Amino acid sequence: MDVKVKTACDTCAHFNAKGLKKLGVNTSNFNFVIALAGNPNTGKSTVFNALTGLKQHTGNWPGKTVTRAEGGFEYNDQKYKLIDLPGTYSLLSTSEDEEVARNFILFGKPSVTVIVVDASRLERNLNLVLQILEITDKAVLCLNLMDEAKRNNIEINTRTLARNLGIPVVPTSARFNKGIPELIQTISEVANGEIKCNPHRIKNIPKNIEIAVKKLSAKIEKQYPTIPNSRWIAFRLLEGDSQIINALKTGEFI
Repeated sequence: MDVKVKTACDTCAHFNAKGLKKLGVNTSNFNFVIALAGNPNTGKSTVFNALTGLKQHTGNWPGKTVTRAEGGFEYNDQKYKLIDLPGTYSLLSTSEDEEVARNFILFGKPSVTVIVVDASRLERNLNLVLQILEITDKAVLCLNLMDEAKRNNIEINTRTLARNLGIPVVPTSARFNKGIPELIQTISEVANGEIKCNPHRIKNIPKNIEIAVKKLSAKIEKQYPTIPNSRWIAFRLLEGDSQIINALKTGEFI
């Protein structure tokens, strides 16, 4: 039996097809677009290969020297396009890699962002995790290299971690293909709205800053009603982020 796959236009509520096109991503014939983010040396490429197999190709981001890898997989009669973002420690955009990763998550609005972390060095990976959760409402934490953590006698309470972060946590050892089926299922459930995320956001902000952020967020939403996460953008504007300022002025990706 033939399966009808919806086009990007049919599923535009899941991602920003226009913004993704400007980022060089063709969303035709895919139900969902998945971003794969993480620090360098977390096994992110191994996770990407485990999810996509040989259905992948590489190139450069438009106007950048940064390499882009993309592939796909099918699950429960739905097609997923997977974009492997550059490995980065931050989204504060001090390098091309950080700019590419941030713009994709923020302006492309992927259906789900999978954040790959090293389970044996979880604490140092959390900076990027928390930054991503400030931007997107749909994310999955891929707790990779669990074999390394076990070898170092590191135990992680995944339920507590998931509760504190407000997103699903899936332990994996991608090099041995362990946890990959569970990761695919979780991605599907988040993408289809079967799992609702409540991502951790910064609290205990000084009152004067919170007031300024709320006022600026309201103005951003009025001027750009389709823009994602006006609160995070307001923070970046208050910090004088020149690239965000320029993106708003030019209407880039919006």
